[in-house]
Amino acid sequence: MITQDIKKEPQRFSVTPEHISPEVYASIARIGLVLIIFFAVSLTNPNFFSWFNVLSILRQSSFLFVLASGATLVLIAGGIDLSVGATVSLSAAVCAMVLQSTGSTVLGIGSAIAVGLAVGIVNGLLIAILRLRPFLVTYGMLWVVSGTGLWLMAGTPITGFPAAFRSVGSGFILGVPVTIIVMIAIILIGSPALRSTTFGTQLYMMGSNKTAATLSGVPVVRNLLISYILSGVGAAAAAIILLGRVNSADPGMGDSYLLPCMAAILIGGTSLFGGVGTLLGTALGAIILTTVLAAMNMLLIPSQWQPLVTGVALIFAVLVDALMKQLRQQ
Repeated sequence: MITQDIKKEPQRFSVTPEHISPEVYASIARIGLVLIIFFAVSLTNPNFFSWFNVLSILRQSSFLFVLASGATLVLIAGGIDLSVGATVSLSAAVCAMVLQSTGSTVLGIGSAIAVGLAVGIVNGLLIAILRLRPFLVTYGMLWVVSGTGLWLMAGTPITGFPAAFRSVGSGFILGVPVTIIVMIAIILIGSPALRSTTFGTQLYMMGSNKTAATLSGVPVVRNLLISYILSGVGAAAAAIILLGRVNSADPGMGDSYLLPCMAAILIGGTSLFGGVGTLLGTALGAIILTTVLAAMNMLLIPSQWQPLVTGVALIFAVLVDALMKQLRQQ
């Protein structure tokens, strides 16, 4: 029996530009933008590129990312949640009152999460089951939740929380702020889950074409409900971080974060029209926005300009989003 040695050519794998997804290019561009800002501001003030300042920017970005992470899922699914800032306020108010009366960190955190859960469930039920418009429901919920928080606190701030609770927002692990570790954990766990799980895939399907997703058997009602619940819980988690960092609860303390939250999401590439977006993009959007505002502080630009800059960034991101939608449809 004659045998022949068949020499197989080793299979070669090569990565060509066609194999790289547009999301990777977009992420690289956003990272490049952050580096350009750092380089440009460092020419004026070298301290801007110091380790302390970089860590400070990432720390502030992590709060914004945690707040925006759940709302990102809602936008991907084709909805919108305008109540996240007010949910931060109410969660912080309830958490502070429970901490003040019981001194229990567990009960304080649990009460904040319960508030976020309740707001998410109400939003989800009104939008998913009663089929009311997300913009109107969450805008109305914004005022309901904000008013409830003002009524509970009666305009009186609450200060002085247990050290164990404050460590959530201001603590360090091996020299790294806890909030940055939380941000990295959400990205590492949430990003693959969003891309690889049935739930994540169905969110993109719902955002791209809700009718087609329904006809395909996607449980739209259930998924919408879950996404709004996650958005509420994300806002509650952000409230816990904020309370731990500032050690004080003021009425309406989270209301001003709605605009930066939406700006971070849209700068990160999530589409207002649904079906497009990533958690990593939202994280980079939060870092870009925070870096710009930190640069303004470093350059001694009056803080009154920060809302204007944030608004301009939001409008620019919306314009880019609309342009990208037209390109995708061609």
